[in-house]
Amino acid sequence: MIKFYKKICIASSLASMFIVSVFAGNPDRAGQASLYQLVINPWGRSSGMGGANSACVSGIESQYLNVAGLAHVKSSEFMFTQTNWLSGTGIGISSFGFGQRVGSSNVIGVSIMSMNFGTINKTTAASPEGGLGTYNPKTFNMNLSYAKEFSNSIYGGINVKVINENLDNLSAKGVAIDAGIQYQTTINREKNKDRKNIKFGISLKNVGTPMSFNGDGMSITAVIQNDTKTPLTVSQRSAKSDLPSLVNIGVAYDYYFSTENNDHVLTLAGNFLSNSFTKDNFQFGAQYGYKKMFIVRTGYFLESKKGGTSSLVGANTNALTGLSAGFTIEVPSSKEEEKASRFGVDYSYRFTNPFGGSHSIGLRLAF
Repeated sequence: MIKFYKKICIASSLASMFIVSVFAGNPDRAGQASLYQLVINPWGRSSGMGGANSACVSGIESQYLNVAGLAHVKSSEFMFTQTNWLSGTGIGISSFGFGQRVGSSNVIGVSIMSMNFGTINKTTAASPEGGLGTYNPKTFNMNLSYAKEFSNSIYGGINVKVINENLDNLSAKGVAIDAGIQYQTTINREKNKDRKNIKFGISLKNVGTPMSFNGDGMSITAVIQNDTKTPLTVSQRSAKSDLPSLVNIGVAYDYYFSTENNDHVLTLAGNFLSNSFTKDNFQFGAQYGYKKMFIVRTGYFLESKKGGTSSLVGANTNALTGLSAGFTIEVPSSKEEEKASRFGVDYSYRFTNPFGGSHSIGLRLAF
């Protein structure tokens, strides 16, 4: 068994080196990808840690960071989160997810993320001041996931997402795939009593088909200047753009203040994020939990200042300014932890510049 774990670790390390070399951050390509809502974390718990917990994330919100964490769902789990994204812009994000264990080691998950940009006045070149009505652009992502517990230390998962983006008379559709693995083990077994206190994770996200817009918005009406002056409709084709593919490589460590129970746990986490269309990012997070009933967390998002030859080098290219924080209050239905249902409320705040930050509040029910 030990040899098997070593092989898994070696294979994961080689895979991560290959993936990073292929999808290394490239600020010269910033702005050339489509559907950047795919890199927005819509969930309250993991966003409070700044996305640093890809190695230890669990439950339905794992679909965003590392789908392997979905395998930690014990029976059933529901989550709903509402986000006020970049306060002052009128952008709202609604997310709902459901995870269900099937058999002893398999978990399936479904989630929906909907992004609403509010009401916008229609304008044209001939009517730049509007007066033509309004429209409501929206994006809609649906995730279908499968995760498996391969052993008491190794977890893996795959996620297929269906993407849809709509403007007034334009739409784009596509499909992307995520995959991830988590490895959790125990160091100093005598002290920690087989509690898995060190964790590693690797995930690959948003690998899919190029996207392009289609619809009546790509058409114009022209008149041929001849005897009949016949009107013709001319359709233009939208250029294709790639999805913002990225890689997460994370590590986390749990420190237990008590060897008798899990009343006080401090989690330290770090994550390296390599986005193929922006700079590399480093995320750090810390979380303190008391009896799994009250949890406070914080995170920091650090953007690399190196790489590329464009004018973006050395400048911040992300609205997130670094710091994030949040908390969870969770109530069990009984004192028997293994059998108890749990109801929780999550909140997170992400500092931004400009705008007034991003607020997320959510509900979680696990039973």
